[in-house]
Amino acid sequence: MPTPPSKTLETFPNPRAGRDYTIRIRIPEFTCLCPKTGQPDFAELLIEYVPDQLCVELKALKLYIWGYRGEGHFHEAVTNRIMDDLVAALQPKFMRLTAEFKVRGGIYTTVVAEHRQSDWRSPASVTLP
Repeated sequence: MPTPPSKTLETFPNPRAGRDYTIRIRIPEFTCLCPKTGQPDFAELLIEYVPDQLCVELKALKLYIWGYRGEGHFHEAVTNRIMDDLVAALQPKFMRLTAEFKVRGGIYTTVVAEHRQSDWRSPASVTLP
């Protein structure tokens, strides 16, 4: 029996909570339904975050993302809903979710949502020779 989708985002303790570092997760097979036509919408999701105390468990994230396959959502709404759920579960220092939807009717859509803790500042960039 295959594992069913889930709306539960499991976490685990950040193994290096004292260090700012970036986690990038690419999800190339996101699917939901167009709320107007019922046809499938396909997107690639890129999650980038600086964890605070928690990190997302990847299998749970995969099952969470699968849960959208049979649901109708506008691109803007589903991107922000996923972001809200991730922020609620992880409380990251910083998070950016980029959703690049594939062409539909000659139109590509990219939605970018960000979250930042009010007291967190990005470290200065380092340029190496």
